[in-house]
Amino acid sequence: MIKYAFLLLGFSSSLCCTLAQQPSVKPVSNKEEIARILNTLASDDMQGRHAFTPNIAKAADFIADEFKTIGLKPYAEDNYRQTFSVRKIIRKSQKIMLNKKILAENEYLILGNNPVINWKEYNTSLRIDKGEDFAIRFREIATSPEDAIVLVHPSFAEMILRFNKIYGRENVLSKTEQHSPAKVFIVTNEKNPSIDVHAENEIQDFPLFNVAGMLPGKSKPEEFVIFSAHYDHIGIIQADGQDSIANGADDDASGTTAMISLAKYYATLNNNERTLIFVAFTAEEIGMYGSKYFSNEIDPEKVVAMINIEMIGKDSKFGPNTMYITGYNASNLGQLMQSNLQGSTFQFHPDPYPQQNLFYRSDNAVLAALGVPAHTFSTSQIDKDTYYHTVKDEVGTLDLDNIKSSIEAIAIGAKGLVDGTQTPSRVERLKD
Repeated sequence: MIKYAFLLLGFSSSLCCTLAQQPSVKPVSNKEEIARILNTLASDDMQGRHAFTPNIAKAADFIADEFKTIGLKPYAEDNYRQTFSVRKIIRKSQKIMLNKKILAENEYLILGNNPVINWKEYNTSLRIDKGEDFAIRFREIATSPEDAIVLVHPSFAEMILRFNKIYGRENVLSKTEQHSPAKVFIVTNEKNPSIDVHAENEIQDFPLFNVAGMLPGKSKPEEFVIFSAHYDHIGIIQADGQDSIANGADDDASGTTAMISLAKYYATLNNNERTLIFVAFTAEEIGMYGSKYFSNEIDPEKVVAMINIEMIGKDSKFGPNTMYITGYNASNLGQLMQSNLQGSTFQFHPDPYPQQNLFYRSDNAVLAALGVPAHTFSTSQIDKDTYYHTVKDEVGTLDLDNIKSSIEAIAIGAKGLVDGTQTPSRVERLKD
């Protein structure tokens, strides 16, 4: 269950100390406020903030109340929500037979949104073999345009089990998407088995909502700077001891806390020449549907930059007072922001996990593909974080100093974006 953090006052990071020596700089955040927001979003009352449960509305209402208190103008609707609908795909039944033997559900994963999947005597040579990079191989196959059955080496059985918890019974389509190709992953050592697959899905329309507010720009209101994070998580999962709530403190209550803190900071300054948009995205965990909807509803030519914040609760692999930026070399946003941190020890680094293709795997992806310098800022050591998507991702595991220094680095680093004196280069456009 959620562990509450009891915090000391004062600046502890090198960045904080540097800024504290400058009396003209307003405090960006304090640890008491960071802990208050974190402990609320990652509380057991939120039940893990799954986008398809009533508890997501609790989190949305809390964020909206924060925006209202700060004094943000609603971005889309008076209640700060940006509502849209998706098609929720619910698995009614599924069965796989391998060489005429019925498999247990933890031995396979079915992805696909067709009303019925009925494959008889299906043969395949597609495999994920021992020693391969499972994440990369899985992503390649899952995003390919063809139906596929994939034989997965038993060394990856835990990965299939984990993905089953997240994707095995529910999938989502946006209103504009068609049925996606079906993908079936089967854990087996068999070389050329006979495979029968049968699955039936039920399709329902389901409302979702981002939470978005803004500070209108004073002299450049048609130029937008976006600060974002996703507020959903994975909800109730298989119990670990007595705990079954995946509180999602780092993923991504930490980023949402940073986004709210930045909104309060810039509202207090009240000197933004460009329009600042602050948005908490829904449904990131089930396919980034919130950010896709938001990004397709805004004119990308008006967006000067997007700073998406994802998992900043622990030191990055570069140590304290550092963050990494996905797609660092795709624009000069990182260099511009670093130039505003002269005199501090804080450093922005390129993404150290290029093989993971993180630039196009988070909520910045759609706007980046449209040419916007839209990047995700993170400290997550994704290759070592054993708490990721587990019930152990709780506030008590986070470093509040790391969150505080990251918020301050972004706030000061983005000064030129906010006051209109800096404009980052555009990302190479991937789609029309």
